[in-house]
Amino acid sequence: MNNANRLALTHWGVAFAAFAAAVILGAWQMFVRSPLHPWLSDAELYYRSVTAHGTTLGYVFPTLIVMGLGYAVCATTLDRPLRGSGWAWAGFWLLIAGTLSASVSVALGRASVLYTFYPPLTGSVFYYLGVVLVVVGSWFWIGVMLANYWHWKHTHPQERVPLALFGVMTAALLWGWTSLGAALEILFLILPVAFGWKATVDAGLARMLFSWTLHAIVYFWLLPAYIAFYTLTPKIAGGPLYSDRMARVSLIMILVFAMPIGIHHLFADPQVGSGFKFLHAVFTGMVVVPTLLTVFTLVASLEIAARLRGGRGLLRWVAALPWKRPMVLATGLSLLMLALGGAGGIINMSYALNASIHNTQFVTGHFHLIYGGAVVIMYFALAYEFWPRLTGYPLRSPSLARAQLWLWFVGMLVVTIPWHVVGLMGQPRRMAYYDWSDPQSAAQAPWVVASALGGGLLLISAGLVLIILVRSARGARAQVEPLDYALGMDRNVPLPRALNSFGVWVVLMVALTVVNYGYPIAQHFFFKNTAVPADLVAR
Repeated sequence: MNNANRLALTHWGVAFAAFAAAVILGAWQMFVRSPLHPWLSDAELYYRSVTAHGTTLGYVFPTLIVMGLGYAVCATTLDRPLRGSGWAWAGFWLLIAGTLSASVSVALGRASVLYTFYPPLTGSVFYYLGVVLVVVGSWFWIGVMLANYWHWKHTHPQERVPLALFGVMTAALLWGWTSLGAALEILFLILPVAFGWKATVDAGLARMLFSWTLHAIVYFWLLPAYIAFYTLTPKIAGGPLYSDRMARVSLIMILVFAMPIGIHHLFADPQVGSGFKFLHAVFTGMVVVPTLLTVFTLVASLEIAARLRGGRGLLRWVAALPWKRPMVLATGLSLLMLALGGAGGIINMSYALNASIHNTQFVTGHFHLIYGGAVVIMYFALAYEFWPRLTGYPLRSPSLARAQLWLWFVGMLVVTIPWHVVGLMGQPRRMAYYDWSDPQSAAQAPWVVASALGGGLLLISAGLVLIILVRSARGARAQVEPLDYALGMDRNVPLPRALNSFGVWVVLMVALTVVNYGYPIAQHFFFKNTAVPADLVAR
C-alpha cells in the first residue's frame, strides 16, 4: 500500500469511527427529549451531548473525509508518489490531538457550548485549543494539496487538471479562506476569556467572525458529493460526463459565491445593518446557480448513460440505469434530499421570510436534510467505491450496502420532515426538553415521536456502514478494478485557461469577502460598550 492510500484509509477509518459515536449521541438526544422519555434530571447532559455530536459531525468527520478524499484523488489521478507525506501525517496527528482535547473537555462537562460556541457562553480552554488544532491540521492538508497541484501543473503546463483534482483544490482553497473566520474568533476573542485574561467578550463581533465560517463550511462539506457527481457517477452509470467545462464553472462559482453570504445567519442581530443583511441574502441566492448547473449536468450525464444502456422514452430511460450500484443509488437519493432541503433553504436565506422560522426546529430540519442527508449519503457511496481500492479487498455485501443507503434515506426523511413541521408550528430549537402537557406542545408530540423513531433508523443504518466497511477490509483478497473517472464529452475541446487554474477566482473570492464583510467587521472597532460579561461553563 502506498503512502497516499495509507493516508486516505487512515483518515476515513477514523472519520467513520467518530461518525458512529456521534450518531449514537444524536439518536439519544432525540429520544430523551421526546414524549417517549421523562425529562432529564440534568439538562446539562443534553447540551453536553449536543456539543459532542455537533463538534464531531461539523468539524472532525467531514474534515477527515475531505482530507482522505484528497489523498485518494492524488493517488489515482497523478500517477506519482504523494509529495509532502510527512506533513500530511503531521496534520493528521494534529487533528487527532485536537479531537481528543475537545472531546475530553466536552465529556467532562467543561465545554457544553454547542458546536457554534457562541459567546458570551464560554467553556474550557482545552475545547477551543482542540478546535484550533483540528483546523491547523487541516491547513497542513491544504499545503500538501497545493504542493502536489503546483508540481503537477509545472510538469504538465499544457494539460488540463484532472477534474477530480480540480474539485479537491476547490475544497482546499475554500476551506483555507473560510476557516480563518472561526480561527480569528477563537484566537483573539474567546481564548483570552477562556484563559482568564479577560472577563468580557464582544459577542457581536464573535458572531460576525463565526458567520465568516458558518455557511461556507457547508459547501466544504458538499464538495466531495459534487466531485462524486461529476467524476464517478457518470462512469459507473455507463456513460461520459455531459460537460467537463460546466462542471468546472460550477466548482468555481461555489468557490467564489460560497464565502460572502454568512450574514444571512445574523438576520436577527441588531449590530448588522439591513443593507448588508440584504446583500448577503442576494449572494446566498447566487449559490443556487452552481447547484442548478450541477443538477442539470448530472441528470444529462445519467440520461446519456441510460440511453447507451438501451433506455427509451421521455422518462422511461431512468429505469435503465444500474441502480444496483451503490454510487448510482446514492446519487439519486442524494438529489431527492438536496431538492427538499434546498427548498427549505430558500426560506432560511430570505430576508423577508427568515423571521418566520428563525431559531425554530425548521432550521434544524433543513440543516440535517442537506448535510446529514444529501451530503453524508454521498460519503457512504465514496467509501464504497474507494475502500476496495485502498484495502485491496472487494466490497462485501453490495446488497447490504444498497439496503443501508435506503435505510439512511428513509430515516433522514422521517427525522427531518417532522422537524420542518413542528418548526412551522413554532417549536424552538436547542431546547433540552419540552412540556408535553402544554396544549401547544401536545399538538407537536406525534411529530416529535416520529422523528425519534427516525433516529433509530439512522442508528441502524450507521451500524450497517461500519459492518460493511469492516467486512470489506478482511477475508480473501481479490483483484479490484482500478478507479476510472468519467471524462467529459467535451474533453477534446480546448479548455480556457481560466477554467484550468484558480488565480483569478481566488482574487475574486477574497475581494467579494472584503466587500461583503469589510464594513460589518470594521464597524465593531468603533462601537462603544460592546463587551458583555462572559458566562463561564463549569471548569
